[in-house]
Amino acid sequence: MTAPKIWITGASSGIGQAFAHHYATRGATLGLVARRVGVLDALAARLPGTHAVYAADVCQPESLAAAAADFCNRFGVPDIVIANAGVSVGTLTEERDDYEAFETVFLTNVLGMVASFRPFVADMRRRGSGQLVGISSVAGVRGLPGAGAYSASKAAVSRYLESLRVELRHSGVKVTEIRPGFIRTPMTDVNPYRMPFLLEVDDAVRRFAAAIDRGVSQATIPWQMAVVAKLLPLVPNTLYDRYAARARRKPRRLEG
Repeated sequence: MTAPKIWITGASSGIGQAFAHHYATRGATLGLVARRVGVLDALAARLPGTHAVYAADVCQPESLAAAAADFCNRFGVPDIVIANAGVSVGTLTEERDDYEAFETVFLTNVLGMVASFRPFVADMRRRGSGQLVGISSVAGVRGLPGAGAYSASKAAVSRYLESLRVELRHSGVKVTEIRPGFIRTPMTDVNPYRMPFLLEVDDAVRRFAAAIDRGVSQATIPWQMAVVAKLLPLVPNTLYDRYAARARRKPRRLEG
């Protein structure tokens, strides 16, 4: 059986790094993408198998496309593309300096996902197979106070992935949305509030990978957060606003 080829953005830490470990141990050939090439080189050296490392920023589509072209020339079109790169930061609309934070979050989390998929979609369609995996968040289900940029970006990601899934229907290319709850990573380590149903990152990624293997259109993990995600939209605004307004908020410092 031919080893799968998997492209992972945001591979230098957190969920992306855990994905790299998981798939490398399963014999995959990886394309590892992040801004910190030294960290990627060290990661690749620890992994079994053959992998390619690319210092690229998902906010710079042309450099990302060049990296994707190199991977395809060396190994072929990936079987799975995981658009994992993302940033999170507390934001307040009235803070003048936070406008740039809004821009960065949307550019990275939404347009960065588009840039991550774009180099591969046409080739996957021609081949008649492949899987595009986008990491969104339960935070996109309803707006969280002090996290307007992050919640809105993840809601946009969900709608984008849904649109892409419908566009690619009958093409042989699957689109999977992974909606994590709270996962222990550097991004969540700064959160000053209780995080219910918190998963360790390796456990979470095993569950993500199982959902990817099943080819589901959407998976919210862990299952307890899936229940929360189904119930939250049913809560009337007056009740939701009353309780959400009391919640502690993420620091206004970019994490990613």
